[in-house]
Amino acid sequence: MSYPIMEALFYGHIIPWERRADMSDKHKAALQKIEIERNYFLGKLSTDDGQRFQKLEDLLMLSNQNEEVDIYTHGFTLGALLMYEVLEKKKAIRNP
Repeated sequence: MSYPIMEALFYGHIIPWERRADMSDKHKAALQKIEIERNYFLGKLSTDDGQRFQKLEDLLMLSNQNEEVDIYTHGFTLGALLMYEVLEKKKAIRNP
């Protein structure tokens, strides 16, 4: 069943902060390689250094998430402004 976008948002059929987890095989392979390398380096570190490294990863993820929120907000604002201009142009076309 398809819903107009506003209804889908209202009823929770679309949740903007959730993303589909569809990944290409290339992406999955890259993530596996990253995990292997991460585990290798964590194995070489002392317990204290390993915990510090994990805190660094957490900070990097938080920074990345904040950047994604900023990018999403900016893109959404641009889309809304575009629609505003389209609707204004529509009014001008209908009422010359």
